[in-house]
Amino acid sequence: MFDFRLKVFYIVSQRLNFTKAANELFISQPAVSKHIKEIEKQYQCTLFERNGNSLKLTPEGEILEKYASEIIALYKEMDAEISFINEKHHGLIKIGSSTTASQYVLPKYLATFKITYPHVAIELKTANTEKIEKLLLDHTIDIGIVEGKSKRSSLNYVPFKKDEIVLCTKINTPSKPVLQISDFRKLPLIIREKGSGTLEIIRSALLQENLKLDELPIEMVLENTESIKNYLQNSNAFAFISISAITDELKHKKLKIIDVENLVMERYYYVVTRQGTQSQTTTRLERLLTYN
Repeated sequence: MFDFRLKVFYIVSQRLNFTKAANELFISQPAVSKHIKEIEKQYQCTLFERNGNSLKLTPEGEILEKYASEIIALYKEMDAEISFINEKHHGLIKIGSSTTASQYVLPKYLATFKITYPHVAIELKTANTEKIEKLLLDHTIDIGIVEGKSKRSSLNYVPFKKDEIVLCTKINTPSKPVLQISDFRKLPLIIREKGSGTLEIIRSALLQENLKLDELPIEMVLENTESIKNYLQNSNAFAFISISAITDELKHKKLKIIDVENLVMERYYYVVTRQGTQSQTTTRLERLLTYN
């Protein structure tokens, strides 16, 4: 399907030497000249200026070189896509996900990915946002799902899914239906550990209301959402938790949401990768997540 003459022209345009192009293409130098002349005849133009042994692209040659580069790149992408569809691709993708996303958001997307690409093995590591970013920079994982967007210039962040963090407590914990910001100064709180993306969003939202997290009566620090939910169901404490993590508890009336006046905490989960070219497997998982 691919026009070999275009490939010959492109290699010559990159090497600016007929002999080097012939060696790279495993054809003779006269064959290279023949292909170039055929293209020049087709477009009725000269593609190269010849000055002794040196070559230079003409304006027409520069235009053709630009489009040839794009066409060749598209052919490579097409070959990769067809390879995946034909299940010829085998490999391993290592994913790092923040705790909340790995437990409550990501599994259904991984199931879809596995159905589409059954020969790709998946490893999922759960850690907080700070650790996931470090694992990416260390090349320990290929792609990450984090809560919130940091300022690491060496990483690329793409919005994945919108989420809301809500204040909740046990269903029968005494509480006003709507709290004021000032009420937090006497509210027993359970919070996530340092480095948690959820914690940083909470800290930032409270600071906007002139309230510092370390000034509040923190009852306990726990490292994952499941531990916090279980603790809440056996105490009168309160905690900020992703609404996607408490669907069952709300349905079965184990926990309740408490509204806070003028406080709304919305965030995005982000797909995060290293800057630069990614593997075909990583690119396809990123597309699945960000296009849904």
